[in-house]
Amino acid sequence: MARVPASGARSTEGRLRAALRARGIRWTRANDARLPGSPDLTFSAARLVVFVDGCFWHACPLHYRTPRTNARRWRSKIAANRRRDVRVVMLLASRGWTVLRVWEHELPEDGLYRVVEIIADHLHSRRRREASKKVVHRSEVMG
Repeated sequence: MARVPASGARSTEGRLRAALRARGIRWTRANDARLPGSPDLTFSAARLVVFVDGCFWHACPLHYRTPRTNARRWRSKIAANRRRDVRVVMLLASRGWTVLRVWEHELPEDGLYRVVEIIADHLHSRRRREASKKVVHRSEVMG
C-alpha cells in the first residue's frame, strides 16, 4: 500500500482547496499530522477538520468493489481502514472538533459547491457564536 501513489486523492483534495481559496476561505493546515488521522484540511479556530475519503480505500457503498486478486487481504485492509476512521472521528469529537468526512465522488462541480457551502456555514456560525460570547464594554458601544 505504501507504494500506491495517492495522486487521485491529492487532485480531489486539490479541487476542494482551490474552491475554498476561490471563495476566500483559508484553512490552518493541510494534512495535519498533529491531529489523529492527519485531516486533509484543518480549520483550527473553528475546531473543524475535513477528510476527503477515497471511494476505494474507505469502501464507499456506491463505488467500492473488492479486487478479485488477493480478496481476503483487501477485505481485511479496507475493514481496518473503516475501523480506524470510526476511532479517529470519536477521538477528534471527544477533543471538541467537528469532523466532516466527504467521499471523493461528492466533489464534482455540484457536490464541490455543497461541501464548500457546508464549510463556509460552519465557519460563519462559529464566528457568530464566538462574537456573541464576547463581553462588550459600554465604552465600546457608546464610543
